[in-house]
Amino acid sequence: MAARSQLAGRSRSSAVRATTVLLTSAIVAAVLLMAAVLFGARWTPSSDAGTWVSAGVRVVMNAVSDQGAVPLATVPDPSDRLLGGLLSPDFDDRSCFSRYRAARYRRASLHALSPHLVFALRRYESLHRLCGPGTHAYARAVERLRAPPKASSGDDVAPSCSYLVWTPNAGLGNRILSITAGFLYALLTDRVLLLDGSRGDLDDLFCEPFPGSTWILPRGDLPARVKLTIDTPESLGNTLGRGEAPGGGAPWLYVHLVHNYNAQDKLFFCDDVQAQLRRVPWLVFQADNYFVPGLFVMPRFERELARMFPRRDAVFHHLGRYLFHPSNTVWDMVARYHGAYFAKADERVGIQVRTFKWAPISTDEFYAQILKCTQRENILPAVVAPAANASTGGSGGQAAAKRKAVVVVSLHGEYSEMLRNLYHEHGTAAGEAVSVFQPTHLGEQHIGDKQQNQKALAEMVLLSFSDVVVTSGVSTFGYVSQGLAGLRPWVLMRPNHGKAPNTPCRLAPTIEPCFHRPPNYDCRAKARCDTGRMVQHIRHCEDFPEGVQLLES
Repeated sequence: MAARSQLAGRSRSSAVRATTVLLTSAIVAAVLLMAAVLFGARWTPSSDAGTWVSAGVRVVMNAVSDQGAVPLATVPDPSDRLLGGLLSPDFDDRSCFSRYRAARYRRASLHALSPHLVFALRRYESLHRLCGPGTHAYARAVERLRAPPKASSGDDVAPSCSYLVWTPNAGLGNRILSITAGFLYALLTDRVLLLDGSRGDLDDLFCEPFPGSTWILPRGDLPARVKLTIDTPESLGNTLGRGEAPGGGAPWLYVHLVHNYNAQDKLFFCDDVQAQLRRVPWLVFQADNYFVPGLFVMPRFERELARMFPRRDAVFHHLGRYLFHPSNTVWDMVARYHGAYFAKADERVGIQVRTFKWAPISTDEFYAQILKCTQRENILPAVVAPAANASTGGSGGQAAAKRKAVVVVSLHGEYSEMLRNLYHEHGTAAGEAVSVFQPTHLGEQHIGDKQQNQKALAEMVLLSFSDVVVTSGVSTFGYVSQGLAGLRPWVLMRPNHGKAPNTPCRLAPTIEPCFHRPPNYDCRAKARCDTGRMVQHIRHCEDFPEGVQLLES
């Protein structure tokens, strides 16, 4: 009897040990899988098992993160070519020079990268390879799109691949911000993002961000055959205005998110409308806004966004660095600018100057505002009077204490000329050597011009290499540069009746762009509200009080 009890005890102990070994093995396997994904292991879906592999990757990733087996968020190191896993390793170095080289020119990012965002990006890349242009799934989706309405029923209610098509609006800064917002929406809704490049103004501008596929919509495949406006009958707002349910059998729908959108269009940011949009295979949207904060007030996306972005004030910083890699043509300009202006400097200062017709200010008044801001905040050194400079010798007989390079980006050349003359004619109190440069001064903006877009993108990227950034309030050009740099900019405040304000600039509370035209609608109460007061992490913008932006707290 005793022997039998001892045998039973040993059996139970063996079972416990075996269970422990199995559990440990499972944990090790999960960690190895997670490490493989995080540090660049590849998986290639086969043509006959692509759907299974794509779904399997998604399930495994979610299972690992749901169990809490996700490492702590890490800060990308610029010496790491993949930025901590943000970038895919599945590209060669020569097709896009900037992808793995840009980080060498920038300060190390101070903003933590969530492993869950890394998982989401790898998952999306798998989806894009499966459903993007050139695949069987894409060809079938286009065929259904072109089919007569009566033929697009039955199994088309739940399409295997769904698409989000971006169409251009406004200048390059607005376009970059709206593409970023669209991509985040695609991540949240399992849609494939495609860009309408039929006008040719996206040619030779960006590298492809997704391995094994393209994000450019093939010419002729755009669902809409006419110019898209707020009056387009197939728009979400007009569909709802007619009392029809979006996705009621129509193969595509237009979402108007331009600054002039109406109350019905703004229902895009409501959970119940989003639930209906899942049935629409093709969503075509147009925006000149960074509508990311609008996604953060939607309960259905709240949990996933919190996991992807534990720091809410770095959404554009991470997604912008992931998506926007200048083409080799543009990168050649960036590298030449950097070599000529920034390479030998001890400190790099970027100043972005933009004026608007709705906020007029004279050149002299704005220059005085720039000078007051930069000298008051010790961004640029104060100068000594000519007499004092002559009597003391200034910095003439001594080695410069610091070499400071200042790059001014503006459509006009007057501001850089005045700054250059100031530091050429006067010494500085501490002996700094200040050099002022301006890559281009094009005079006026030509929206959609390919060469001007290339130069503008080169300047945005160059500004993102700065150690300190000064931007003009309300400028989307400045938003892109500060976001890529990961820096809170000193923002030049708007003029008051043609005069510079008493406070020339303020340090922005966040690196996030401003959503200039938020919906200001409470979907639950079905009433107007202030989007800047709905949740703690969204507040009104310093430079544009009507707008809202994401903050950490």
